[in-house]
Amino acid sequence: MIWELIATIFAGVGGAGIALLIRKISKQNAPKWLVPALAGLAMLGFQVQGEYDWYEHQASLLPEGVVVVKAVEEKAPWRPWSYLYPQTMRFIAADVANSAQNKIDPNLILVDLYFFERRSVAKRVPQIVDCLQGARTDFTQNFSASQQDNNHKQTWHQLDKSDALLTSVCS
Repeated sequence: MIWELIATIFAGVGGAGIALLIRKISKQNAPKWLVPALAGLAMLGFQVQGEYDWYEHQASLLPEGVVVVKAVEEKAPWRPWSYLYPQTMRFIAADVANSAQNKIDPNLILVDLYFFERRSVAKRVPQIVDCLQGARTDFTQNFSASQQDNNHKQTWHQLDKSDALLTSVCS
């Protein structure tokens, strides 16, 4: 985050430098307000470009075997341009390469999901995907694959048949 701040400041200095060059070429006929205006536009432009490039950059850094299963685009009133071009501010990736099949019930697959959000630390959440039922649940120490174990009820969340998590883990 500190590097982003430093880069934003340098973008502002660059924008101001261009405005000063324009004033020099025009023999000081260009208005003085052009210097802070171009500096501000350069900093704002750099930030907007960074917001839009964040998802592609983060997704390209994922190791082989980690697949993006959901990307969340957002619109916000403080980013009016996002109504025309929504920004991907969060996404979920599944570590398919290191998923593990349950030995008791081969339809159950343990997979790590990684939740990425702009300007936040990634979070890892282990999940169990039931390929036969098309559902997922959180993996806990009390998880039981047995249907007879009523002491530890799991909350299963149904997935669409075309859900990217289901198709990538169960194929």
